[in-house]
Amino acid sequence: MMNAEPQREHHWLQQLVGEWTYEAEAMGEPGKPAERCGGTECVRSLGGLWVIGEGEGKMPGGAPASMVITLGYDPQRKRFTGTWVGSMMTNLWVYDGELDAEERVLTLEAEGPSMAGDGSTSRYRDAIEITGEHTRVLRSSALGPDGTWQQLMTAHYRRAR
Repeated sequence: MMNAEPQREHHWLQQLVGEWTYEAEAMGEPGKPAERCGGTECVRSLGGLWVIGEGEGKMPGGAPASMVITLGYDPQRKRFTGTWVGSMMTNLWVYDGELDAEERVLTLEAEGPSMAGDGSTSRYRDAIEITGEHTRVLRSSALGPDGTWQQLMTAHYRRAR
């Protein structure tokens, strides 16, 4: 039987626990304005080792969406790990990530279906930045064919409780 004790990285994740509202801006096609959307997220702790977030909101264009994220830390690998699923797609996103030196930004990478829709896969990056005790920002990017990260979406979160 394992009896894991939370480490510094697990404690970092606990600051995500709470009730949140968010407003997001999704980058559209080149030459078109970004689309706005928003929603809510409830993040809870699982034994002080994991956080589980359940979100509800609207997609760009207004369609409803539900999302679930899990985040934890693997002390053996010295890496953050997690998953993300959403009601708008069939892909299970598996995260691998690390904190920056200042311990303000958790950068998570995953591989998933290319937005080109050609059956290929692409690399994606979600960066969670703690901007204050009751605020955080999520920036989502995709690795472009030229090897640079292209911003897809930015979401600003405010703690409701």
